[in-house]
Amino acid sequence: MMEEFAPMTADSVREMLEGAGAEAMVRSGRSDSYGAPRDFTFEVRGVFANGMGLQIVARQFNYRDPWEAEGRVNDMVDVSLLKDGAYSPLPKGYPFFQGTDMEEGVGETLLREIIDCVRELNPKLYLLQELTGDM
Repeated sequence: MMEEFAPMTADSVREMLEGAGAEAMVRSGRSDSYGAPRDFTFEVRGVFANGMGLQIVARQFNYRDPWEAEGRVNDMVDVSLLKDGAYSPLPKGYPFFQGTDMEEGVGETLLREIIDCVRELNPKLYLLQELTGDM
């Protein structure tokens, strides 16, 4: 059975980031009209006190009923990790962003785990792993 994901909005994702202590900015993409030019429904960026950031993008709506009248939701997002304003993987030993700077198809529960992980990260780990040859 497929796991049921909770719907996310630009505001709910912003609130998750701000609740974790990040400064967050929101940008909407696709509007309610089908002719909207952007290929995402919303984007939220958050920067934590440790200088690490997350870019969270909802690319398209999933439809919960047959004629798209109600129930347009985003229940999965793509999450990119930002270090010093550039995309980056996490140091070794973390469950996310290993060898990649993006986690795709993330539900709300996993997004909360990623936010907590990045919020608690000590950026000096990058330097340490560079010195030891692990990065």
